Amino acid sequence: MLSEKMQDALNGQLNAELYSSYLYLSMNAYFKSVNLDGFANWMYFQAQEELTHSLKFYDFINQRGGKVKLLQVEAPPTDWDSPLAVFEATLEHEQKVTGLINELVEMALAEHDHATNIFLQWFVSEQVEEEESVTGVLEQLKLMGEAKGGLFMIDRELAKRSAPGEAGEA
Repeated sequence: MLSEKMQDALNGQLNAELYSSYLYLSMNAYFKSVNLDGFANWMYFQAQEELTHSLKFYDFINQRGGKVKLLQVEAPPTDWDSPLAVFEATLEHEQKVTGLINELVEMALAEHDHATNIFLQWFVSEQVEEEESVTGVLEQLKLMGEAKGGLFMIDRELAKRSAPGEAGEA
């Protein structure tokens, strides 16, 4: 059984994961609007992944006898100055999510809620992967500088991303 404090915090994280999905869908729309379909593809699958994360929280709250409280999802930004600005914002966002997950772990430990702590460990590991993935693209964009051909090479590479289990996923 979840304490009310833990239930509220998990509901807050469910909302944060929904916002993440919404943010990446907005980034997808931005990339579509500037004809960078590979970047758009990467963000589309990122949005799907974040939606899956939100559903993990939804299911866990229910499994633990808690009450899911769906909160209003804040509207994300819709425009950025460049692909580099998008990935800088993405890294900043993922670092914020990492902090939120770490706070949940601390709360679970303080409350001796071992089941929630174990559940959250998957997200701790996932955030390491998220930050690494975003940093990789961000570093490529920085190395590319003003070379427009580099942008199209990265776009072509990002077009290869697919959903887990689909052909072509690395």
